Amino acid sequence: MHIEMLRIFCDLADLQSFSKTADKHLLSQSAVSQQLAQMELAHKCQLINRKKRPIELTKAGQLLYQASKDMLERYEQLKNELRTLQKTSVSRINVAAIFSIGMHTLPDYIKKFMVSYPDVNVHVEYFSAQRIYELVLAGDVDIGLVAVPKRDKRLDVYDFEDEPLVLVCNPSHSLSHESEVDIHRLQFERFIAFEKDVPTRAWIDSILERYNIVVRPIMEFDNIETIKRAVEIKSGISIMPQTAILQEVSSGTIKAIPFSNENFIRPTGVIIRKGKIMGQAGRYLIELLRKKSKKQE
Repeated sequence: MHIEMLRIFCDLADLQSFSKTADKHLLSQSAVSQQLAQMELAHKCQLINRKKRPIELTKAGQLLYQASKDMLERYEQLKNELRTLQKTSVSRINVAAIFSIGMHTLPDYIKKFMVSYPDVNVHVEYFSAQRIYELVLAGDVDIGLVAVPKRDKRLDVYDFEDEPLVLVCNPSHSLSHESEVDIHRLQFERFIAFEKDVPTRAWIDSILERYNIVVRPIMEFDNIETIKRAVEIKSGISIMPQTAILQEVSSGTIKAIPFSNENFIRPTGVIIRKGKIMGQAGRYLIELLRKKSKKQE
């Protein structure tokens, strides 16, 4: 039954007048009477007692009136929810990133995005990699940015930046004056590492293992910022993405030295829940972030 017919019927019951109902809906009294007749024919019962003035609902009419009120209220709620959803999807994109990417790599991409979509708010929050996977899979964020992205059949994973990995040390360290360093010189050095559940830790450990290097982890942290502070106070050396230490290198509090053996990198990736429906602005941001048009299955 057409929603407008239910609205007219409810107004007829409330106003108790064909003429007032007709005026409210810019219809003729005959049109209102015809719509009422169609409803009574469809339900095979009388809905209004026409013999009484003002008109009254029959028992069947009262049942239909209450049901119609509920349906109209739910319909209005649905329209409001759809409008809110449309407004949110157009004006805001939720991004979750690990701290190093969100602070040091993502801002340039956001600036490029804002040139084309100045009215869209890209809301960025920082979480651990594990939490980002949970939020993306739950649909609580639109786009996730992580280091060393893992494969998951529930996710679309796209390549982002390959971040160069460099030796990081205090300017007073014996290796600080080298233009490049052989990774074997890290043997038995005091090392400041990521915590074991951080994906970057496993990635760096695999590099050291490949070269049969044994370091002495003396501190473990879950974020790059704390590792940088430990290096600055001469607690040890570390291996970190070059993009995350540009400010400290510029100010002279940390030295960054490339490796002579090969160009070590830390891969990063964009993760999106499979089947996620994105608006035009969201799709454009994803295209900006993608390094290659390659999906990992």
